Amino acid sequence: MGQDTRSPIVSMTGIRKSFPGVQALKGVSFNVKAGEVHGLVGENGAGKSTLIKILMGAYSKDSGTITIEGKEAEIHNPLRAKSQGMAAVYQDVMLARHLSVGENFFLGKLPRTRIGLVDWKNIHQVTRETLSDLDLSIDPRMLVRNLPPAQQEMVTIAKAVHEKSKVIVFDEPTALLTNEQVTALFGLITKLKNKNVGIIYISHRMEEIFAICDRVTILKDGEWVDTLQVSETDQDAIITKMVGRSIGEMYSINHPKRGEKLLEVRGLTREPRFRDVDFDLYQGEILGFFGLIGSGRTDILRCIFGADRAESGEIRIRGVPASINSPQRGIRAGIGLLPENRQTSGLGMSLAVDINVNLASYDLISRAGFVNLGEEASRARRFVSDLSIRTPSIKQKVRNLSGGNQQKVVIAKWLARNSDIFIFDEPTVGVDVGAKIEIYKLIQTLLAKGKAVILVSSYLPEVMGLADRIIVVYEGSLTGTLPRSDFEEEKVLRLASGIVNRSNGGIP
Repeated sequence: MGQDTRSPIVSMTGIRKSFPGVQALKGVSFNVKAGEVHGLVGENGAGKSTLIKILMGAYSKDSGTITIEGKEAEIHNPLRAKSQGMAAVYQDVMLARHLSVGENFFLGKLPRTRIGLVDWKNIHQVTRETLSDLDLSIDPRMLVRNLPPAQQEMVTIAKAVHEKSKVIVFDEPTALLTNEQVTALFGLITKLKNKNVGIIYISHRMEEIFAICDRVTILKDGEWVDTLQVSETDQDAIITKMVGRSIGEMYSINHPKRGEKLLEVRGLTREPRFRDVDFDLYQGEILGFFGLIGSGRTDILRCIFGADRAESGEIRIRGVPASINSPQRGIRAGIGLLPENRQTSGLGMSLAVDINVNLASYDLISRAGFVNLGEEASRARRFVSDLSIRTPSIKQKVRNLSGGNQQKVVIAKWLARNSDIFIFDEPTVGVDVGAKIEIYKLIQTLLAKGKAVILVSSYLPEVMGLADRIIVVYEGSLTGTLPRSDFEEEKVLRLASGIVNRSNGGIP
């Protein structure tokens, strides 16, 4: 491969930033070139967000230099960053949702006709041309709030192109996207590369770094660790530099000898989502559920918990038939669900840590309708300590915690209830590598206590790394159950795609 001789659009050199009691950045250097996608990775607290907020004018640096196209620049506020050609696409889309797509493109600078009226024809024409140039079929007259999240994100990107941005930051842009939408986003990023836009791409998902990035810079504890050509490294090397351990070590948890049968599911059906589901779950076991998005895997587990009602079938807990037709009955049966979207379904985001920890078990600490506040606080403090939940206080609102700590609060909620069966649906989405390891160790602790875990994940290495058995789901049907000795990526993916050899017991 020839040496890349392009000059950087943006160079950040020796950037330092401190907050009271914290040195967030310790002389970090980073640059991005025209037509390049440069990944930025590191655990929560590594300094990624602080570095980007300095570039975008949200924070002022303490020292160091920023150079844009060879000239030193002082970026004191977001307007200055924008005038220098910087733009950002965040998980939470930063658009005026009550306005149209076209109005967002020309926000603060609506063109006027000769008689002083808003030139809507020009607004719609220019917006439509920009969207069309990026192969986006979005009506400029549509209100942003009426667009699905993926299209809102595309509008944000197109707006940055319209504003002739030289560098666009993508901060966890795929968190709310389906696989198909991720593919469309990567296509759009490729078009931006071809237009010589510099891309800074931040993601916890290593597979995305390898799919779209040219270089990757690793930060740890506020310091620069390394900058690598993506084509000359691998996931294991990057993760080792981020957290000091390899992928294999990440998944190396203790698996106890499995105990008694906790859960039996027979003939469970809820058309058209799934049908005739049979499986067992044992004490001390991690049972993986794998399937492509829309396969029905989450629907199956929601029915077992009682969030949805099955049309037919039987569920037994420790050999006893259980009628689980509501979440309350699922909870009483000893089942805890850590839902795919913890923020909307697993937590009260505006409530404090202590309330969230006790959310599923207030009946256990109440008498005559009155909550024992001392017990509420002591339980919360115990689980915050046991699970190493990083929060300044049990009175901290959960929305102010990191993704990994939010997930720990959900786990604490079910531990406080003393659940026996934990259903983890996408437990590590949106959390960094270090937090993932902590969650895996918590799963290990649950197994040692005789609990059982059902693990649902779209990330196959995670399922294969942790599970004792894997059940594969395709279009609402179970296409195979594989013991750990049979774990092969190709085999699992064939089952998940419906490519099954029926003459061989369903094994591809």
